[in-house]
Amino acid sequence: MPGLGFYDTNIPCLAACPVHTNAGMYVAAIADGDDLLAYDTARFPNPLASICGRVCAAPCEDACRRGLIDEPIAIRALKRFVTEKYGVEAGPASRWNAQAGGVSAAGARSVGVVGGGPAGLAAAHDLRRLGHSVTIYEARRDLGGMMVLGIPEYRLDRRLVGAEIAAIIAMGVDVEFDTRLGTDVTLDQLRERHDAVCLALGATLGRDLDIEGSDADGVFRAIEFLLNVNLGFHVDIGERVVVIGGGNVAMDAARTALRADAYREARRADLALRYESADELASITEAVDVARTAVRAGAREVTVISLEARHEMPAASFEIEEAIDEGIRFLHRRGPARIIVEGGAASGLETIAVLSVFDSQGRFAPEFDPTDRSILQADTVILAIGQSVDLEALGAGGPTITPRGTISIDPETGMTSLEGVWAGGDAAFGPRNLIDAVADGQRMAASIHRSFGGRLAPRLPGELAEDIRFQRLLDRYDRGTRVAVPSLASDRRIGLREVEVGYTEAMARLEAERCLRCFANIQLEVEACVLCGLCSDVCPFDLISLVPASEIEGGWTGTALLLDESRCIRCALCIERCPTNALSMSTWTGVGVPVEVA
Repeated sequence: MPGLGFYDTNIPCLAACPVHTNAGMYVAAIADGDDLLAYDTARFPNPLASICGRVCAAPCEDACRRGLIDEPIAIRALKRFVTEKYGVEAGPASRWNAQAGGVSAAGARSVGVVGGGPAGLAAAHDLRRLGHSVTIYEARRDLGGMMVLGIPEYRLDRRLVGAEIAAIIAMGVDVEFDTRLGTDVTLDQLRERHDAVCLALGATLGRDLDIEGSDADGVFRAIEFLLNVNLGFHVDIGERVVVIGGGNVAMDAARTALRADAYREARRADLALRYESADELASITEAVDVARTAVRAGAREVTVISLEARHEMPAASFEIEEAIDEGIRFLHRRGPARIIVEGGAASGLETIAVLSVFDSQGRFAPEFDPTDRSILQADTVILAIGQSVDLEALGAGGPTITPRGTISIDPETGMTSLEGVWAGGDAAFGPRNLIDAVADGQRMAASIHRSFGGRLAPRLPGELAEDIRFQRLLDRYDRGTRVAVPSLASDRRIGLREVEVGYTEAMARLEAERCLRCFANIQLEVEACVLCGLCSDVCPFDLISLVPASEIEGGWTGTALLLDESRCIRCALCIERCPTNALSMSTWTGVGVPVEVA
């Protein structure tokens, strides 16, 4: 990965994280009982650490080297464990402000941020920390973007989101609510008003499916279905729901359909608190009910059809497993042929068999068997086939747009084709993971700060510090299995309570102890090595070998000692066995470690 040294890339979880959180360091701190250090390390590069502890897609876990042995470390759940102790949800015990750093009075430079989702909030956080005036322009009455409009409440408690956002606003960020770009304010006006503008619009428009019956009543785009439900609008979905799609949004739509009645009651109470008068609430409810009659109850039968086989689905595996536990049915390798319409409303879906989804080069190119068709009965059909950004809001003089319908940017800085205008998140890349949006916001903030002539504190160079105490000969870290993250029993998942409830302290310690500590590196003192080969003999995975040096570099002579770092479990048996003490263990303090820790 550009900009990272070998030892950073040799920590796979750190290298995979878009904001370079040193997950290995905070997991090891939890194993050692130092939860405060763990929180500081997790929070340092991420202003939305508590939210990420619940819903991050966890690319760090995908990269975790422990996964090559059995299962990866449950890094996201361990982050939640420490944020519950010291994050915004911890009340007086919160360390959030300490990690946000001192914020000076707003300077003369001002930045307008369009969109209050994760990219916009991350940009606002960093820009305020750097001393600039920041105003967020939000089309709605609440901040959070797709964190509250797209992620269901059973996955992410709205009180937690509110606390995380409130902490950022408390840094001195101004917000103009009910201000929609292209309607209430134009991009040209924002450029005149501010020294720089960040475009962090969300992908709130659902994509259509060009098949017969797609315009019938009872056919919803998934993102619009989720928006309506999360905003408290009443959606009549009936008892049988079919969801078309194989991604995370499809899983969210399917699982939300089961909880439609709970959303109705919760949102009615919430709306009564949020709107200023009973008349205003009544007018909103009446307007919504014209289009959506009151929901009868949650769907009794939800079916997801996907082009892909189970192992090919883009949805996270745990999302699929949770959906199955809740009784959602899956039909794999089926595609939509037409929506059956009776009396102007959807009554079913005709599906067609899928022969293959990808071509020989791995590109999406589905092929179908037109002779293999079947019909599913349905009161509602939800299309979860993609999202797009409202580009018309940018106006005629907006920035250059890419062929795929996103704002064209410099990938290193986030700068658009317009002077003084940056873009990130969904607006620049289309829908993707929350942690990627946070990284985009931070990238935009850093680039804007540099454009103002500001300088960023240099990242501390990593160092190798010899760890004379390191030994794991008595540990059972290499034998323990992954500790399942506790969740509500399937028969109790009828409301909006979070399904995942998090680790207890004992469970967190057990899971954290499985970490291989990839930040620890075996060092060789060449002058002391006698090439006896005892280290190779004792290695339990045969990772150390002695080979002729000529095999490494032509013209070399002698013998070379090789270590396969990608499979090393840091057991330190080689260090213990070395008769000349030529081998030692050192800890790498690199990207993602707080200054006071490094």
